[in-house]
Amino acid sequence: MLPFKALAWALEVPWGSGHLAADVTCWSPGAQGVAKGCADVVQKLTRMVGKNVKLYDMVLQFLRTLFLRTRNVHYCTLRAELLMSLHDLDVGEICSVDPCHKFTWCLDACIRERFVDSKRARELQGFLDGVKRGQEQVLGDLSMILCDPFAINTLSLSAVRHLQELVGQETLPRDSPDLLLLLRLLALGQGAWDMIDSQVFKEPKMEVGLVTRFLPTLMSFVVDDHAFNVDQKLPAEERAPVTYPSTLPESFTKFLQEQRMACEVGLYYVLHVAKQRNKNALLRLLPGLVETFGDLAFGDIFLHLLTGTLALLADEFAVEDFCSGLFDGFLLTAAPRKENVQRHALRLLLHLHHRVAPAKLQALQKALEPTGQSGEAVKELYSQLGERLEQLDQQKPSPAQAAESPALELPLPAVPAPAGL
Repeated sequence: MLPFKALAWALEVPWGSGHLAADVTCWSPGAQGVAKGCADVVQKLTRMVGKNVKLYDMVLQFLRTLFLRTRNVHYCTLRAELLMSLHDLDVGEICSVDPCHKFTWCLDACIRERFVDSKRARELQGFLDGVKRGQEQVLGDLSMILCDPFAINTLSLSAVRHLQELVGQETLPRDSPDLLLLLRLLALGQGAWDMIDSQVFKEPKMEVGLVTRFLPTLMSFVVDDHAFNVDQKLPAEERAPVTYPSTLPESFTKFLQEQRMACEVGLYYVLHVAKQRNKNALLRLLPGLVETFGDLAFGDIFLHLLTGTLALLADEFAVEDFCSGLFDGFLLTAAPRKENVQRHALRLLLHLHHRVAPAKLQALQKALEPTGQSGEAVKELYSQLGERLEQLDQQKPSPAQAAESPALELPLPAVPAPAGL
């Protein structure tokens, strides 16, 4: 059996350098497929493992160890991708002995469809309930597979969709078996690191308040949206002077700060309203994300998804209130202490700077200026933004050119009317 150093050499990764962690970070939900570099890593591992069960077990142990050392959830993605790669090659020698194979296969189908329907939910529940006494260690691998950001993305968005359906059905979250299962899977995925680190293989208990208080609050937000939209569609003479709610319940923000499950679902609800181009709901929710459990709202995965989705709201960047709510009320609150937030804000401005009002753009440019301690990535992005703004200024007509009347606007000479016949 190869030692860890030999395995790292086979991956062409210097031992202890952390390069593998850098390679696999290109896995992120919302990307257009798996990046070539990551696919190459999976292919290398697949070729190296072949049909050797012992070598496969060793690779899994290697990934568990890296996950524990770095807390990098992309090693969880690599664990699932490797199994699915072997499944695609029909390597029965390994797939038949990995107790997570069918579960991962079913979950992979859900990820591809971006939704967990009732049929697949029952299948996943069957796999969980089928873990026998004495085989609880399987929960460790299942939790690692569920910790994959792609899986978290699919489960969270499915939970949000279920909440919307429950509003139409006038059903409470606690009465929906499918929703409760999604929460159970989310809890298992989020507890992966703790479970593997402690070697206590038990499903984490779900907080009662999550189901009885937090999720109904999210449903009330959905009702607020529906009520406001219906009112706006009424004829002007029948429309009441209704304003969109701008405050958040204190209990809601407290859940975001204290419970990871609530925070995860809440963040994906924010992504949902952004995809729906619901600027009112987005501006209402953003202040509640300034302080969240483990600063999840300022993590790369959420910010990557959010900034990508904000392109759908490009026209709103010309509005002062929207820019202030997004930048001043959210991103800039963490940019001075979190360089990754500064990077995401600069990338966002690089794409949408031409939409932002000049005065606001100048203020944002000053607020995002790198310091001496800033990394090269931030300095490069800031330099690119400066170049874009210079190009934008050069494209504007000079005051002298603007004062000149275009040729087509010169007054026409008077022409006498033709004499009558």
